[in-house]
Parts: sequence; C-alpha cells; structure tokens
Amino acid sequence: MRYAVLVCGPAGSGKSTFCSSMLTNLQAQNRTAHLFNLDPAAEETSFEYEPSVDIRNLISLEDVMTELNYGPNGGLVYCFEYLLQNMDWLDEELGDFDNDYLIIDCPGQIELYTHHSILPNLMKHLSQTGYRVCATYLLESQFMEDRYKYFSGVLSAMSAMVNIEIPWINIMSKMDLITAPKKRSDEGIDDDEDKRDGPGPLNGIRGKRNIAKFLDPDPMMLLASEPSGGSKTNPRYHQLNQAIAQLIDDHPLVQFLPLNLSSTDSLEAVISHIDFAMQYGEDEEPKEPKDMDDGDFPDPDEE
Repeated sequence: MRYAVLVCGPAGSGKSTFCSSMLTNLQAQNRTAHLFNLDPAAEETSFEYEPSVDIRNLISLEDVMTELNYGPNGGLVYCFEYLLQNMDWLDEELGDFDNDYLIIDCPGQIELYTHHSILPNLMKHLSQTGYRVCATYLLESQFMEDRYKYFSGVLSAMSAMVNIEIPWINIMSKMDLITAPKKRSDEGIDDDEDKRDGPGPLNGIRGKRNIAKFLDPDPMMLLASEPSGGSKTNPRYHQLNQAIAQLIDDHPLVQFLPLNLSSTDSLEAVISHIDFAMQYGEDEEPKEPKDMDDGDFPDPDEE
C-alpha cells in the first residue's frame, strides 16, 4: 500500500517548512518518505530536501509565461492541465515507490483548491493507482488577528474540502508565533500594563481559552460587536455576515489542529492524525523478528 499527503493552503502558510519537518520526523522513525513538488513556480532554494518527483521536470511556470505570454495565474492553471494530459509521466515517476509515504507540496494559489477540478482529478488518479490519500490545509496563526480574515480562511478551507472530497485535516500553523499571556504575578505586571522586555510575539498574545474558539470556529465571533475604539462594521454587510455565520453553524466541517514546529510533540500529533485518516499500516503484514543471537544458541524446537 502506498500513501500520499496533499499539503495545501494559501501562500505563506508554511507548507514547504511543514513538508520538510514531516520528512525529517518520518525518517527518524525509519519510515520511507518522498517529497513531490507540485509547484511549477518553486525556487530551487525553497526545498530543504531534494524532491523525488518534481513537476518542473515536466513543465515550469517560467517556460509557460515566456513561450505563451501567459500571466502567473493562467500559466499555473496551464501547467496543471498539461500535467493531467501527461499522467503517464507521473505514473513513470512514481513507479518505483511501494509502501512509501509521498508528501505533495502544492502551490499557494487557493483557487486551485477551491473551485478548479484539477486537484480532485489528480487525487482520483492517485487513488486509482493504489494510493491512500489525505489532504492537509494549512492556515497560519496570523489569521487569528483579524476575525474577518480568519473567517475568509475558514470558508476557503471548507470550499477546498467540498471540492477535493478526500480525507481532510485542517492545521493552524505557526503556533510558535503565538505567546500565552504572562501571569500577573510575574515580573510585577499589573492589571493596567503588560510590562514586557523587547518586541512582542509576531502573531499576538492569546490564552488557551481564546485560542480554542479559533481552532473550533465559533461563528458567533463574526456577529459580535466591535470592541470600543474599533472600526464599526458597515450595516449593509450585517445580513451577509449572518448568512456566513449560519452556513458555518449548519455545516461544521472545519476544525483546526494547532501546529508548533518548534515542538516535536505538536508535529507528531499532527502526523498521527494524518496516519489515522489514511489508515496507515493497517494492511501491513507483521515482520518476522531477526535472529538476535546469530545462531549462537540452539533452537529449542530442534532439541
């Protein structure tokens, strides 16, 4: 049995870093894993590991833009359509992989996930060739700083789930950039002022209770009134916000796993969820133990 993990999400969400961290962790567990670069616009310096399969060996965005005078988005769609027309190339590239873990690093254009049929067709082809597939959708923790930006991310994740239709795991990445608030007893911090040394965390300061409502989206946050001093929502968008909140409440498909790549436990928790979604190893035969004594002691069955 072969396994494939589709790593997708908007640009800057940490997909390539997550792929590299997964490869490192799987290799430490003596599991065979390969990187599949599915981004025809990727730079050579963006990979910590050399891709075993690289779409740029078939077609690159730079060549398409130069020869056909396409823009970056149209050129990207052309590259994927060209891949679908040449699936024999992909089958040949994947021919030697057996009982292996394929990590597919995707580009950051979310329209490929949300409403194009390209990736659903690719996943269907992998399933037909004996792969168990799963997708991860990364959304970076910076989205939690703006509730409207956050819910746009939730809707894009939901749209991608419905479009691609395979086992799915949503991940809130870069949680190492979120810092818990310091206790009031620490360093003489009073209730009026948080006296910290140096710059604060990049993506804000949040307690566990505050983070939980973002990991399990609470649609009521979208309808909550702005805090004092904040910009007021235009009344003309109120009905739209109500409709979005109702949609999320009626179809609670999206939940996020927190990912902190500075924590091995956090990464392994995400990998265990991926393994469970793909039923990793359930069809494997038990391995015979090695002869630990190298024949130094007689076999009791022969006595």
